[in-house]
Amino acid sequence: MTQEQKQSGADAGHKPRRGIYLLPNLFTTAALFSGFYAVVASMQGNFESAAVAVFVAMVLDGLDGRVARMTNTSSKFGAEYDSLADMVSFGVAPSLVAFNWVLDDIGKFGWFAAFIYVAGAALRLARFNTQIGSVDKRYFIGLPSPAAAASVAGLVWAATEFDVDGSGYAYLVAAYVALAGVLMVSNVLYYSFKDVDFKGKVPFLLLAAIALLFGVVSISPPLFLWLLFLVYAVSGPILWGWRKARR
Repeated sequence: MTQEQKQSGADAGHKPRRGIYLLPNLFTTAALFSGFYAVVASMQGNFESAAVAVFVAMVLDGLDGRVARMTNTSSKFGAEYDSLADMVSFGVAPSLVAFNWVLDDIGKFGWFAAFIYVAGAALRLARFNTQIGSVDKRYFIGLPSPAAAASVAGLVWAATEFDVDGSGYAYLVAAYVALAGVLMVSNVLYYSFKDVDFKGKVPFLLLAAIALLFGVVSISPPLFLWLLFLVYAVSGPILWGWRKARR
C-alpha cells in the first residue's frame, strides 16, 4: 500500500465531526424564547411582561453576534438561525402583542395592520441578508426590525404602565403599527452606529451625556425607552427630508 493510499484511508477514518457552536446559539435560542414568551404573555393579557420580553430579546440579539465574533465561532448556521429567531422576536411577537392589546377590537382593519408589520419585518430581514457586505455599513436601509419591535412594544409597555386604555385609540395604534412595517421596507437610511469605535477615546462630555441618558431612562423605563426608539424611528424620514431639501 502506497503512502498516499494510507493517508487517504486515515482521512476517511477520521472525518471531522459536524456540529454547531454552542455559545452564540444559546443567546439566539434565549432571544427566540423571549419572543415566544411575549406572544404567550400577550394572549394571557399580561402585556407588560410581553413588552419587556421583546426588549429582552433585543438585548440578547445584540449579544449573540458579538459573542460569535469575539470567540471566533461565527457560522452560516448561526446566521440563518439568528434570522429565523429575529422573525419570531421582532416580526411575529410585536405584531401579536399589539393585536392582542387593542387591534383585535377593530376587526379586519386591526389584523390587516398587524399583517403589514409582519410582512414588513419578513421582507426587511430577507433584504438585509441579501445585502450583507454590499452596502455602506454605517447605515441601515429601512428601519431595523429590532428598533421597529421596540417602538411597538414600547408603546404597549408605556400605555400599560400609565393605565392608558388603548381601545379608544385603536385606529391610531393600527396606523402606527402599519407605519412601522412600511418603514422597515422603505429605502430610508438609518444610522447603524457600526462605525463607532468603542475601544477608542471619547470626550468627557460624551461620557457625561451617556450617564445622563441612563439617569433619565431610569426615571420611567417604559416611557423613555419608547420615546428613545420612537425618535430613532422618525429620525430616518426627517434626515431624508432634510437631504432632499438641501438638494
